[in-house]
Amino acid sequence: MAMEFVFGGTEQENAELKRLNLEVNEDPDNFDSWEKLVRAAEAQEGGLNRNSNPQAITATRQIYDQFLAKFPLLFGYWKKYADLEFSIAGVEAAEMVYERGVASIPTSVDLWTNYCSFKAEVCHEYDIIRELFERGAACVGLDFLSHLFWDKFLEFEERLESTERIFATLGRIIEIPMHQYARYIERYRQIAQTRPVSELAPPELLAEFRAEVDGTSQGLPPGSKSAQEVERDLRLRINQYHMEILSRTQTETTKRWTYEAEIKRPYFHVTELDEAQLANWRKYLDFEEAEGDFARIQFLYERCLVTCAFYEEFWLRYARWMSAQKGKEEEVRNIYIRASTIFVPIARPSIRLHWAYFEEMSGRADVAKEILSAVLISMPGHLETIIAMANLARRHGGYQEAIDVYKAQIENPQIDAHSKAAFLAEWAKQLWKIKGSPDEARDVYEKNQQWYLDSRIFWESYLMLEISQPTTAETESQQHKRIKQVIDAVRTKSNLDLASVRGLIQVYMGYLLECGSGAAAAKEYMILDQEINGPQSVQRVSLKPEPEKPAPSAAPTPVVPISAQPSPVPVLTPKTPQAAATPYTAYYAQQQQQQHHVPQM
Repeated sequence: MAMEFVFGGTEQENAELKRLNLEVNEDPDNFDSWEKLVRAAEAQEGGLNRNSNPQAITATRQIYDQFLAKFPLLFGYWKKYADLEFSIAGVEAAEMVYERGVASIPTSVDLWTNYCSFKAEVCHEYDIIRELFERGAACVGLDFLSHLFWDKFLEFEERLESTERIFATLGRIIEIPMHQYARYIERYRQIAQTRPVSELAPPELLAEFRAEVDGTSQGLPPGSKSAQEVERDLRLRINQYHMEILSRTQTETTKRWTYEAEIKRPYFHVTELDEAQLANWRKYLDFEEAEGDFARIQFLYERCLVTCAFYEEFWLRYARWMSAQKGKEEEVRNIYIRASTIFVPIARPSIRLHWAYFEEMSGRADVAKEILSAVLISMPGHLETIIAMANLARRHGGYQEAIDVYKAQIENPQIDAHSKAAFLAEWAKQLWKIKGSPDEARDVYEKNQQWYLDSRIFWESYLMLEISQPTTAETESQQHKRIKQVIDAVRTKSNLDLASVRGLIQVYMGYLLECGSGAAAAKEYMILDQEINGPQSVQRVSLKPEPEKPAPSAAPTPVVPISAQPSPVPVLTPKTPQAAATPYTAYYAQQQQQQHHVPQM
């Protein structure tokens, strides 16, 4: 949607802003254009403040809103926007921006640290500030680099001279595997020497340790040791307990260090990641899943999906993992919604198809249909989505409803012939495999072949229909005749390229060996083998059966051996112009190549 703003700067500033806005409207996915527009908007009148032109302020807010709706994971821009609002409209406006920011990117250590620091500076109600810190701790406290946040939390408690709270906060930190864990443990042990025993361990552990040191657990009568001895021994036992925590935290930190050291970009950016980075995230997720701690696994997925937000591979993995946890239906739905409506471009619709399957599984077939329809608005005629729509219709209304979906696409003048051939093949498949009527399916192919003479998918599916039919000794001859008719049509009627004709003949040759009858099948196989695999002198480029009585006056046609023909090079064409311009195209093209399926007999 084109954005129009009313700018309030100087004439020169307005002209530049209009130019940059036009660039953004022409290419909304161009991050550099957005950055230039934001910087130019902020720079109006030498820098905006509460006394600036109201139109300039409004336009800048609108630009920030549009920019951060497009790229919500840019924590630095949320901070800049909050600072701008603070200078223009004060504390409440800045807090509203911060709240939007941490809702958009709740795993950002930097954003939470900035927000809590801001709150501590402008608010004098300590309980409210502490509550915000606790919210931040719940969101980013497990981050391997969360020491910046925890330092700010401890600094706040130090300002209040709340040693008890400092000690309690340190007690939480020392059990978290993180980059700078050792200094927190050292500080905790120092403060522990001056704190009451009751604060040094959980009550149930204290009772257990006290029983150990006063001798009652060994059967000694109470009072065998003096109170001073018990206190001393109890502190020694608690110190041993703290050393066990240190050892455990050190071990857990070391386990993760290898993966953390390989993360070169822990923040979001529109540029694509190299394969080494993607592989590291896969291995890190494998590791945490093997460890089995739900909170840590979920947090790592959320971290990963900041860096890898455009990669549906990780969204699908997250949804599948969450689906395997009990009672997490809403969490799974939220994953699909975030991926489909905010991050993964519509030109890569796989995540949306899985969302539709999930909603159907949850008893919301109407929602599934709406999801698929929304994809088709942006990508009309998209093959996978149409097939998913037809299968959804069949599952809930029968095969005829699926056929109606395919017929509607075939009759649509905006759909290309290649897609129509695929839809016709799916239509025939409904008749054959669902209705159980191969004769009706065959009739569909026979009546429509003149429209798809150059479509490999049409002839391939037609051939597979005939080859896949069950046969007996009595019906094999008729079956062979039908299959051969398809191959003869491929050779004499179709306009397929040589590689496609050759591929289909090779499928037929496999049938002759596996299902053919008598010496005639072997003879036909050998003739075809000679024609397509023999030396150049005996290959037949046309791969068409020779006419029974060639006209004697016919001029000889030069024959180019099949081996001399240029091999067709498969080209992956983006489904939309936007897809071609979007980063990560190469990555998804590779994924599609790996998933490409060649029908087998």
